[in-house]
Amino acid sequence: MAGKFEGLTDEQWEYIRYFLPAEPEKRGQGMPHAPFRCKFNTIAYVAIIGCRGCDIPTGEQWGKRTTSHRWLGKWVNDGTWDRIKAHLLGAAELADAIDWDRASVDGSFSPWKSRG
Repeated sequence: MAGKFEGLTDEQWEYIRYFLPAEPEKRGQGMPHAPFRCKFNTIAYVAIIGCRGCDIPTGEQWGKRTTSHRWLGKWVNDGTWDRIKAHLLGAAELADAIDWDRASVDGSFSPWKSRG
C-alpha cells in the first residue's frame, strides 16, 4: 500500500545515521558526494511510496536515483541495510507500533515458491 513520505525528520535522521558507515571523503575531482541523508531519503521514498525510479521527486532533500541505488547495493552487500531494518523493526516492536495480528507476508518473491 502506498504511503506518504517527504523525507526524514531531524530526529529520524539522527537515529538512522548511527547505523551508516562514515561518509566518504571528497574525491579530488568531479562532483562532491551527495550526503547520505539525501540518498537514504530517496531509498526510503521508493520503498514507502512504491514508485518507479523515474518518479522520484527532485529537490535538496533527495538524491539522484542512480546514486541512491548504487549506495543501496553497497549497504545491502556490507550488511548495513539489514542492521537498519532490524533496529527499526525492534524499535517499532518496543513502541508497540506493530499489530502482528494484521501482518501479512507477500510470497510472490519467495525463493521457495514453486517453479511450476
